Formats: sequence, C-alpha cells, structure tokens
Amino acid sequence: MAEKIFARPQALRDVPFHYCPGCHHGIIHRLVAEIIDELGVHDRAIGVAPVGCSVLAYEYFNCDMLEAAHGRAPAVATGVKRVHPHAVVFTYQGDGDLAAIGCAEIVHAAARGEQITTIFVNNAIYGMTGGQMAPTTLVEQVTNTSPYGRKVETAGMPIRVSEMLVTLDGAKYIARVAVNNPANMAKARAAIKKAFEIQLNGEGFALVEVLSTCPTNWGMTPLEAVDWLEKNMMAYYPLGVFKTPEGVAK
Repeated sequence: MAEKIFARPQALRDVPFHYCPGCHHGIIHRLVAEIIDELGVHDRAIGVAPVGCSVLAYEYFNCDMLEAAHGRAPAVATGVKRVHPHAVVFTYQGDGDLAAIGCAEIVHAAARGEQITTIFVNNAIYGMTGGQMAPTTLVEQVTNTSPYGRKVETAGMPIRVSEMLVTLDGAKYIARVAVNNPANMAKARAAIKKAFEIQLNGEGFALVEVLSTCPTNWGMTPLEAVDWLEKNMMAYYPLGVFKTPEGVAK
C-alpha cells in the first residue's frame, strides 16, 4: 500500500484556482495554508482578502475570511484583531492594493505595531485591471499605462515597501522572499512561519513581501517571466530579512 506523503493543506479548500498559468499566487497560497496547519491555528485564523488578482482569496483559504475595500485590509485586520485578540489575523495583498491606494493603511498599521501578519505579493504591475503601471513597476518597465517604459521624471522611483516599513518602530519583522525555485520557496515558507510566530508571541507587526511573476500582463511565457524576475526584480528588490524583533539586519 502506497504511503501518502504530499497532500492539500487543511487550510486550503479543494477548489481550482482562477489564476493565470505561471502566476505565483497559487504557490504563495499553499505556503500560507501549510503554516496555518503547522502552527495549529486553523480554528482561530481570520484572513482579510484584498481587491486585486487575489480578490477571491476567501474562496481558497479554509478559514474565516473577510473582504476589504481596496487598500483597506490593514484597517479591517486591525479592527478584527482588537475585537478578537486571540485570533490569528492576516492580510493577503498585492502591490496595487497595498502600495498604492492602501499605502497609508499599511504604514500606519506598522507604525502602531498592530498584532497582524501581512503577506504582500509584489509582481510590479496591476494584474486584475489589465496591466497598468503600479508603484512597484520598475524603471523602463513597459505596461499599458507606460508604453514607453516607466520614467523617473514623471513617475518617480519604484517604492521599496519593505525598506520603508523597516524604519517604523512598530514593525518587528520585515522580510522579502521569492518563490521562483525550490530553494527560495523553502526560505519563503520559513519567513511566512516567522511572521505568524511574531503575532503569536505578541511582538508586533510583521510583513513578508513575496516577489511574484505576472506572465499574462508582462507579455511573457511563465518560464520567461521567472527569468525576468530573477534578472530584473531581484536586482532592485533584494531578498532577505530586513528586520527582526532583535533589530534591523545589517
């Protein structure tokens, strides 16, 4: 009789994802679900879904979920955590939701040291609405609203969210990871687990930024998109742990 060594996490519903081929949301969903299972917090986990490609996250995570208005997931999560302090509350957000319309929300949640965990998916573009330039779009990157590439003179430099949040005292754990290969997936899993543990220990705000591909809106095959991420996104958005409860990483 064959031994079953790989299965769907309990915290992930048995339904098909709607994401485009090559999109990394499915991998990231699984990692979050595995950590919820591993920490044994399935019955008290409460997630907040964003507006964006992962707007239907409430269909995939097998725990209590809420849907927030565009960019307001940290505010909703703050309210949930304060009303239910023993719940394990997390937001799952893209770069348009978190770094654009929701930038003030994430900054002030981190500044207040809210006891929540944020999974921030950065694919350097607006995905759901058709591929427009995002705050994280790289310089000279072509999008539907920057057909000649992003120009610093008019759009400024891409926002490095993790580096920005490191400066806030209430932020206790900030890391940037990727899921482009098995080794980085393992590091991403460890970072997500640590971010949830920070909340369980009552230490403050935690965020894990995950670099992700968007083959459809980048106009690439899934393999081309991974290669582009490795050569371009990682150069501007370096991977690593930037802050822990012990202080800012050197």
